[in-house]
Amino acid sequence: MPKSLLRNLAPVHEMIDDEEIQKYVRELGKELVTNLIREVQDKLRNDILEEKANIISFIKESKEDSDVQMYRLIKDELLERLDKKVESNFQQVINGTGTVLHTNLGRAPLSSEVMEKLSDTVTNYSNLEFDLDSGRRGSRYSHIESIIKDLTGAESAIVVNNNAAAVMLTLSALANDKEVIISRGELVEIGGSFRIPDVMKQSGAHLVEVGTTNKTHYSDYENAITDETGMLLKVHTSNYEIVGFTEGVSREELVQIGHDNGVYVVEDLGSGLLFDLSKYGLQYEPTINDVLKSGVDLVTFSGDKLLGGPQAGIIAGKKELVDKIKSNQLTRALRIDKLSLKALEETFRIYLNPEKAFKQIPVLYLLTQSLNDIEKRGKELKSKLESSVIKNSFHICLEKNVSRVGGGAMPTQDLETWTVVLKGDNSKLYDLWNSLREKNPPVISRLQNEKLIFDLRTIKEQELDTVVENLEACMTRE
Repeated sequence: MPKSLLRNLAPVHEMIDDEEIQKYVRELGKELVTNLIREVQDKLRNDILEEKANIISFIKESKEDSDVQMYRLIKDELLERLDKKVESNFQQVINGTGTVLHTNLGRAPLSSEVMEKLSDTVTNYSNLEFDLDSGRRGSRYSHIESIIKDLTGAESAIVVNNNAAAVMLTLSALANDKEVIISRGELVEIGGSFRIPDVMKQSGAHLVEVGTTNKTHYSDYENAITDETGMLLKVHTSNYEIVGFTEGVSREELVQIGHDNGVYVVEDLGSGLLFDLSKYGLQYEPTINDVLKSGVDLVTFSGDKLLGGPQAGIIAGKKELVDKIKSNQLTRALRIDKLSLKALEETFRIYLNPEKAFKQIPVLYLLTQSLNDIEKRGKELKSKLESSVIKNSFHICLEKNVSRVGGGAMPTQDLETWTVVLKGDNSKLYDLWNSLREKNPPVISRLQNEKLIFDLRTIKEQELDTVVENLEACMTRE
């Protein structure tokens, strides 16, 4: 019987003419759909020849003719594959984890005001590298340099595609084939196995470690300086803290050592802040302005972390050094694209008005929003769930918990928050946690201690109904 079933495979042209499949032909093109039909047919053909029990029994037990059943098998799988082709792989998700700068979820969400400003510039021709005053070739960096100078007090600035690139470019331009001194306690891993020593090696600089993991003294730097020293590099350890028996050298002290010996002092701040957030109850993190006021020659920082903009690496500081960096051959390879450049410029423009920044920059708002506002959304979500089918399978409660800053910033900072928690059978919770990621949009939650947790710090008011609808859809499917 198995081989005789092969005669019932519908011809490709017959499937192409199917009304449901035609809508995908119009969207994806005939060639792609045809290839998918052949792939699905080949798979079914192999399953039949291998006498896969589930396929054979399914067809035998059906009351429909085998050719109808075969057509349905192919069509069902084909439609599933076509749906995946139509859907974007890179898509919106609802962040219910409470981690504000979630690296895996895209870090900083951009301001809607920024997105409004992007459209006209990037969907048309622009003056990206055209000087409108002179009518000649211009620099893409000129669009953003002045506003960075206004906000940070830097003499000059340049922007590249991410902060690791900013560090490597700075080292390549200013310390290629020279020694760069850094405290052993600051040899951090940035993430994804990218480490400061490796970045330094790629730049052509020679690493000189001083001190120990927990203690580095003023004299360690002084004693390590030679005629081959090109730079003192300070890396802000924003993604971890060493506590206990520790000692370090302040940036002000490092500046003194560097300037006394005619050596550049650069600080990689990592996650750059323009405003001091300690007044909002968060731990103190050095701002870009603070670092530059201390006298360092250059500071590097990210655009898509605490700054709340797109992925970018910013280098700010002394004009003489920034000019050297601009003329380095790596600058072109690491340059920022026009989409990110425009988004970064508009993000910086919002910062010109601090009051507006805390309302319009999502990261600033999420970190400083009141606990009462978070609780209000939590009560609303709990109420909606108690009116849904969810109440029949799980116990629903509102609980205090802790959110995280994320993105390698403020690792010991606890952000008090409110969460809606589902309690019940652990296997059902696990299945629900998985199923929510398959919805559109996916809902990413936390599963821990036999609880499914939705942190309201990172769930917007307008997302509450979607969370409920997706939960109900998962429950109905089961």
